Amino acid sequence: MQIDAHHHVWQVARGDYAWMSPDLAIARDYGLGELRPLLGTVTATILVQAAETEAETDFLLDVARASGGLVRGVVGWADLAAADAPTRIAARAADPLLRGLRPMLQDIADTGWVLRPAVQPALAAMAAQGLRFDALIRPRHLPIIGELAQRHPTLAVVIDHAAKPDIAGGDFAPWAGHMARLARETPWCCKVSGLVTEAAPGWRREDLRPYIDHLLAEFGPGRLMWGSDWPVVDLAGGYARWREAALALIPATAQPAILGTTAARFYGV
Repeated sequence: MQIDAHHHVWQVARGDYAWMSPDLAIARDYGLGELRPLLGTVTATILVQAAETEAETDFLLDVARASGGLVRGVVGWADLAAADAPTRIAARAADPLLRGLRPMLQDIADTGWVLRPAVQPALAAMAAQGLRFDALIRPRHLPIIGELAQRHPTLAVVIDHAAKPDIAGGDFAPWAGHMARLARETPWCCKVSGLVTEAAPGWRREDLRPYIDHLLAEFGPGRLMWGSDWPVVDLAGGYARWREAALALIPATAQPAILGTTAARFYGV
């Protein structure tokens, strides 16, 4: 089984995609009907939230149920700072298609928001319910995010988009040092996804190589999973181009894990 461990669908009329400006090229509806022809050898996917509402989670679960088995898991959203978050999380976890939750940390001004006392009961509830935590972070979060591993050692965490390194700016060393430390000090996984949208327009395969090589060296294939980040990837060359680049840059011996088994194990699908 090959898995696309990170993609989206959306319906813009619902009006809760706060990050989506009307002039953005992907500011329109996207559904599985457009994704299926792009998948190639991918036979299962993980569908990830893109709006900070429970309506988004409900929508994604409906899409997954109607997908004919393509979508094996949903990473939804919940208000982790709400006083009743543990109760709501427990109720959500009863749906077997909900495999995780993702606060949109990259869009929260307070870099340390996830470490606030008000958020800790929700994170503990996620761990207790077996839900995974998708860490949508940027390099500014890397110095502090590892504290979650000490506070919640049983919470399964995956770093989305390799923490969005500044590939276009060539800012490699600080990112690389922090990622190596997280790989060493935590059991977390990392997604090989979202890299092309952090590269310069007209990116070449070799622009990505140092970043993927570093992830391979530090995390190893058993803690890495590939994701398309579709349809966001359409802003930077599209699904097929990114998939081809990843296949060329990931050694053949590492591909079974990165293209399938790591995500299957992590998300329990």
